Amino acid sequence: MITATPRPARRFHRSARTVASLALALMLTIGVAAACSAPTAGDVAPYAVATQNDPAFQGTFRHEFADVDGVRMHYVTGGSGTPVVLIHGWPQTWYGWWPIMPALAEHHTVYAVDLSGLGDSTGSPTGYDKATLARYVHTLIADRLEVRDAAVVGHDFGAAVAFQYASQFPEDTARLGYLDLPLPGPAVDAATYRTLSWHIAFHSQRQVPEAVVSDDVREYLALFYPQVSFGGTAFGGTSDRSPFSDNEIDEYTRTYSRPAVLSGGFELYRALDKDVHDTVAAAPVRVPTLLMTAQGQLDAIRSTVAPRMTNIVRAVDVPHAGHWLMEENPRFVTAELVRFLDG
Repeated sequence: MITATPRPARRFHRSARTVASLALALMLTIGVAAACSAPTAGDVAPYAVATQNDPAFQGTFRHEFADVDGVRMHYVTGGSGTPVVLIHGWPQTWYGWWPIMPALAEHHTVYAVDLSGLGDSTGSPTGYDKATLARYVHTLIADRLEVRDAAVVGHDFGAAVAFQYASQFPEDTARLGYLDLPLPGPAVDAATYRTLSWHIAFHSQRQVPEAVVSDDVREYLALFYPQVSFGGTAFGGTSDRSPFSDNEIDEYTRTYSRPAVLSGGFELYRALDKDVHDTVAAAPVRVPTLLMTAQGQLDAIRSTVAPRMTNIVRAVDVPHAGHWLMEENPRFVTAELVRFLDG
């Protein structure tokens, strides 16, 4: 007589329970993964983190993007009134203008751009020479945004970009603000320029600065900022005080930690030979120009720009400020810019 034993049935039930448990675990895993990857209302885009809790930003400024010749350019805009374009240098982004933007926006429409290939502007420009970068900014401002009467203000290498903007597109430039940069050109050739500071020579090398800096971008920036601050070693002092907060350094580290942006920043220096050639070939800038420099640097910088800028209506050095004019003396810089822009 054949009798059925309960073992196969128990194996079947155990197998069924195992399959059910595995299915439930898989469903839970998928659900958790989906919950982690799905955006929520509280998510903040990386480019907006630095200003998300700043009441001066909310309701006045906004982040925007526009496609310009293969580059997705990021810029921050806000305010109302005559337009002002702000162009940063190295190692900063649009955020370098933030200390003075709320005050400017009270009477002007502000456009603070991330240069092509830097900050949160993604994609590679055709060159990092300042004449090429100026054409990207002009295409954004004049063609995409249809702003053709802007005052253009630049700091550091952004000043050279602003100069090229005014030189190439005088009909679209109302005024020029040129802040703290010896202009590569007839007065300072590329070889001489690279002797002005250790970092200019270092950043001009191929691949070496990336290899050295990429391991800890934040530490490099944190050490660099004080050197060209008021009283820093670049000005013959011994101060190691930085005018930048930890949050500001974090924001610059966020963008320059990306390999393409880090290399793009160094390409600004590697383009010096082309910059000198372009400055020599550039048409003189005849629009009203404001020249502003670090304390004690006015005469030296003015001697490099005077041959190319024929209508300097105001020239001033910023008291108690090294290279970081906006961070070190924002009230003075704001007052000078407002007076110039409203004049």
